[in-house]
Amino acid sequence: MLLLGGAALGIYLYERDRTGSIYHPNARFVPENTPALPAKPQDRFSWPLYGYTKEHTRFFPAPPQVRPPFKLLWMHNFGTLLEFPPVIRGDHIFQLGDNAVINAISKHSGRIYWKRKLGSLSASAPAVVGRMVFATVLAGAHGGRVVALDYGSGKTIWSRDLASRAESSPLVDRGRVFFGSENGTVYALDARNGRVIWTYRASGAVKASPTLRNGTLYFGDYSGHVQAISANTGRRFWRSGSGGALLGSGTFYSTSAVAYGRVYLGNTDGRVYAYDADNGHLDWAVQTGAYVYASPAVTNAPGIGPTIYLGSYDGTFYALNARSGHIAWKYDAGGKISGSATIIGRTVYFADLGHRHTYGLGISTGRVLFSFPSGSFDPAVSDGKNVYITGYSGLYGFAPR
Repeated sequence: MLLLGGAALGIYLYERDRTGSIYHPNARFVPENTPALPAKPQDRFSWPLYGYTKEHTRFFPAPPQVRPPFKLLWMHNFGTLLEFPPVIRGDHIFQLGDNAVINAISKHSGRIYWKRKLGSLSASAPAVVGRMVFATVLAGAHGGRVVALDYGSGKTIWSRDLASRAESSPLVDRGRVFFGSENGTVYALDARNGRVIWTYRASGAVKASPTLRNGTLYFGDYSGHVQAISANTGRRFWRSGSGGALLGSGTFYSTSAVAYGRVYLGNTDGRVYAYDADNGHLDWAVQTGAYVYASPAVTNAPGIGPTIYLGSYDGTFYALNARSGHIAWKYDAGGKISGSATIIGRTVYFADLGHRHTYGLGISTGRVLFSFPSGSFDPAVSDGKNVYITGYSGLYGFAPR
């Protein structure tokens, strides 16, 4: 044990700065290729999940022409707070509002195809796979609920009441639906009928969407722990805290992004964390000035390399070196940033909750490329042709000029 401990210390020697950040400069880092744009016709395109990919990197490799400036094509006001972005399949956009009403609308015109009330309160993004749309609900007729709807009609295919509320955006893979709930239960359900395949019990509420990479699900919880479990069986591989007394006792609301052999996520103790995806070792932790509810977006940015992007309640939007954790650049939005960023091409979009404003910044420079006077949380998705911006209560379709 002494020999193993010595080896671990050799790999994870760290330095701590005065702000409470921790850096392990020799921690493992796995280079990756930047994803390419999927070669699909626009009307067969799918943005199926919260964060676009199952790794929740929140990076969409849009063609070069999908960049600001934009012209407004259409807008639709839903009359309720929109905390989470929509998903896309074909010509349908599915937007779930905080009033637990899901709308299926035309991505070409904003016209409503159908809408369904799933409960009285929701705070998550739906998922769309094949002819089925999946959504979680905080408050339904009997409390928390997960439901599967028909893509074309909105008819309920199956519904399951839950033992507690759920605001974890569902992730769908290989016929299974994965999500967490406020009593700490993570579920794997059969996507065809809602049958429970397995459950896992965390030590605190799981409000994030589980993130999937190589058969492993990653998520943080409200006890301040991050864990990795088998997507096949629910068996735990590792469980790691946010550092205990050394780093504080914050909670993880942030959905993790998994890339470069690491798990990246924010914490309410004000830090952004990077853990080794294989064993849960802390690679670095960077202190911001306030809560970090946001989920990180990750890509290999020209000129600055692998970078993660997210904002803090301190009103600052950060671009952090994915390997070291050091700040590549930052932008002072002046308000408070609660929601998560999305990278579309070479522009990263985020919303300032304090000012209800959406920004698009150059991923390599932090220079403002887009500014729009609406937005509060997670603002942007794209189909590779247009960009769709979620404002405070409205959805906007934009085309490049």
